Amino acid sequence: MIGVAIVTRDLVKRYGRRRALDGCSLVVPRGTMMGLVGANGAGKTTWMMAVAGFLRLSSGSIDLLGRGPFRAEVHSGRFAILPQDSALPLEARPGDILYRYARMQGLSPEAAQRSANEMLAAVNLADRAKNSIRSLSHGMRMRVRFAQCFIGSPEVVLLDEPLNGLDPIEADRIRRFLRARRGRQTIVISSHNLHDIETLCTHVAFVEKGRVARTSTLEAITRASSRVTYTLAAEPSDMAALSAAVPGATFAWTAETHDLACTFEASDGDVAAVNRKLLPALLAQTDVLAVSSGLSLEQAYLGS
Repeated sequence: MIGVAIVTRDLVKRYGRRRALDGCSLVVPRGTMMGLVGANGAGKTTWMMAVAGFLRLSSGSIDLLGRGPFRAEVHSGRFAILPQDSALPLEARPGDILYRYARMQGLSPEAAQRSANEMLAAVNLADRAKNSIRSLSHGMRMRVRFAQCFIGSPEVVLLDEPLNGLDPIEADRIRRFLRARRGRQTIVISSHNLHDIETLCTHVAFVEKGRVARTSTLEAITRASSRVTYTLAAEPSDMAALSAAVPGATFAWTAETHDLACTFEASDGDVAAVNRKLLPALLAQTDVLAVSSGLSLEQAYLGS
């Protein structure tokens, strides 16, 4: 299929009587960054392992880059995965590991060394290239594993909880690295941190009980036209005046963030129309610091 990186149809994976995947279907367009969102045990990791060819499925079909299910002789150099609980050989060194992975991806010795050096610099480990894995912290080991996924710039990369265990500075570095690859590679990220999914991904899939319950662009899922949120200097003292400005609307105040969410009916118009009605009533009571329309990914997921 032109324009599609991964197609999975009706995947079923049984463990005894339990189904980790129960008819899971998902299409991942080329060049997108797809976020998988779901509870523990929903099937996100199982889906990734199936696409990577690590699992024998009970039924269903997988097409990776238009060449059928994963086969090393076909997809070598074009596909990479970061499993959540993978380990590295403790006596190996990061520079050697990345070089060997680059050679396995088909790079020449010179290109392999260049790619290894570039990735070590990208994850801020250039000064640890010759240290043993045993001597590295958990976060550093995580960054080595992350780096190996991007050796040789594979077309498709699957990342299972890629920011787990990273300190804030290094997590931000990885986010910036990933954002720079939007449109250049197809990347699928599974994470329980919905803020990371929201800031990184272009597409989202909600996975529930081994199935994809909903999938669309991030914008389509979060930019609901019937909700607007106002960040205020203080809680409004006269909610009745706000209700009178937009009859039928409901209001929810969040004290921790000083956010007032207004959910309204389509008959009241779009966000611009509601702003024209509501902002004068708000400004008569307090300062409005920010206005945003639509839902956060967390709100969209919990309300789905």
